[in-house]
Amino acid sequence: MSKQTYRVCFCFRRRFKLAVAEVPDEIKALFDLYSENGIMTADHIHRFLIEVQKQEKATFEEAQSIVESLKHLSLFHRKGLHLEAFFKYLFGDTNPPLDLKLGVHHDMTAPLSHYFIYTGHNSYLTGNQLSSDCSDVPIINALKKGVRVIELDIWPNSDNDDVEVLHGRTLTTPVQLIKCLRSINEHAFTASEFPVVITLEDHLTPDLQAKVAQMVTQTFGDILFTPGSECLKEFPSPESLKRRIIISTKPPKEYLEAKIKDKESDSKGNAASDEEAWGKEIPILKGHILADDKNESDKDDDDAEEDLDEGDHKLQHDIAPEYKRLIAIHAGKPKGGLDECLKVDPDKVRRLSLSEQQLEKAAETHGKEIVRFTQRNILRVYPKGTRVNSSNYNPLIGWMHGAQMVAFNMQGYGRSLWSMQGMFRANGGCGFVKPSFLLKSGPHGEVFDTKAKLPVQKTLKVKIYMGEGWFYDFQHTHFDAYSPPDFYVRSNPSLAFHRNSRVLVMAKALLRSVVGIAGVPADTVMKKTRTLEDSWIPFWNEEFEFPLTVPELALLRIEVHEYDMSERDDFGGQTCLPVWELREGIRAVPLHDRKGERYKCVKLLVRLEFV
Repeated sequence: MSKQTYRVCFCFRRRFKLAVAEVPDEIKALFDLYSENGIMTADHIHRFLIEVQKQEKATFEEAQSIVESLKHLSLFHRKGLHLEAFFKYLFGDTNPPLDLKLGVHHDMTAPLSHYFIYTGHNSYLTGNQLSSDCSDVPIINALKKGVRVIELDIWPNSDNDDVEVLHGRTLTTPVQLIKCLRSINEHAFTASEFPVVITLEDHLTPDLQAKVAQMVTQTFGDILFTPGSECLKEFPSPESLKRRIIISTKPPKEYLEAKIKDKESDSKGNAASDEEAWGKEIPILKGHILADDKNESDKDDDDAEEDLDEGDHKLQHDIAPEYKRLIAIHAGKPKGGLDECLKVDPDKVRRLSLSEQQLEKAAETHGKEIVRFTQRNILRVYPKGTRVNSSNYNPLIGWMHGAQMVAFNMQGYGRSLWSMQGMFRANGGCGFVKPSFLLKSGPHGEVFDTKAKLPVQKTLKVKIYMGEGWFYDFQHTHFDAYSPPDFYVRSNPSLAFHRNSRVLVMAKALLRSVVGIAGVPADTVMKKTRTLEDSWIPFWNEEFEFPLTVPELALLRIEVHEYDMSERDDFGGQTCLPVWELREGIRAVPLHDRKGERYKCVKLLVRLEFV
């Protein structure tokens, strides 16, 4: 056995014995209650699953399979599980907070407008909005994560004989449209079999539109959905569009001159910085918008993505007919201001696009009208133009008003993107989530009112027992050069052993956990645990209560950070989970890195309960 293998085995035994020695008292008490003579049989486990884990449909066979799965442990007993094995089950991958067996369980036969859809913004960019590379790689990555709406800005090449994808009038380097289309065709249904929408920002001449039509038709063939008429009377359902590609665009027009300062184009290929992305809590701004970035301008920037008035002459001619026939989801902004934009036409459906700032302003005066509009039509929300670092905004303001396409920069990271990832962990991760409460109308046309003071529907109780896995997923000097991480339980420094020089030093780092809800303003809150010192296996044993007025939009947020008194915070993991799909009981909650990738080992042991 090599020294490295021996060390790993030794550390595993030492860590596991330490964890068992400090099993939370509540877990020990439950084991005593559901065991006999120190052994938990399959019968005991079955009862535990039903009564504590609230798995009312759990079968004896499931309980027996838990016993069988732990046979490889030396702690296994022929009749059942010792405390150690029971604890291993609770902290294992087979005990997640979301029921992975549920898969897609929402009704998928309603029109597309009845669903939140996992939507990307400028899906081809590798980094910032000004000078990063354009590539099909971020498109592939987004599709593999379940994103269902891909945005492509299409422009003529320098010779005006081919079509490129790039962020117009910036320093971004282009990628060929055909390469992006082929990658979409290859990877569209890797993560989900439900439809992929391609939104085209079109800046082409009619002859190049015809060329695009040929590329799209040849690339996608029979999987391309073409409605055969100018405008649909009602959108088809995700179920009827399985493994289909849908084209959505607005009339072609040139971008406005970009308002870009020279100093903003310094960096290439980088998304939001660590400090902007996760080091600072999201501030609450007017209209309940939450922003990842700081010092953003509040004024409307007349963004270039604003839709063209339907009355504009460019809509009426100079569009290649073969290109126009491809458009299944028509986009446009009628003349006459917001009242006209939000009118619901009983004879046709369409897509309307608003910037995050435009939506914020519209929500102040037309909140109910927006909800009513989205019950039939599609509303797309996109980041304002000043988000040059590819940061994002709070998606909840869009979701609160029924916006189906809340478009995000997927190449970055930050709390807003974590919320987006949390929302689309629901419904089997298929990229479509149905918010049924937003689709209801009263006898007099009443719809969900985002400004109404609502009663508490239910209260979520979250008890965080402990965490583990940092020892394996992080370098051992990641949090502190001389000692294990100090978890946020108490603040006074302690003595720690220096692994390399074998001297005693004062530990200075403090690692904290924050738990809370992202949701409607009345439900949004974050709370902190206490501080623990010098431990790779922190034990918090703290409980939090979250009253929820709109649990259908609530996301459970958990973050772990190390606060260093002399330096900046270090990141220890995060997760965001849809509250309405949480499984009650004691669950092992896996944490993710800043970009949303799951760590191999880092988990929290948490008890979830609705009252």
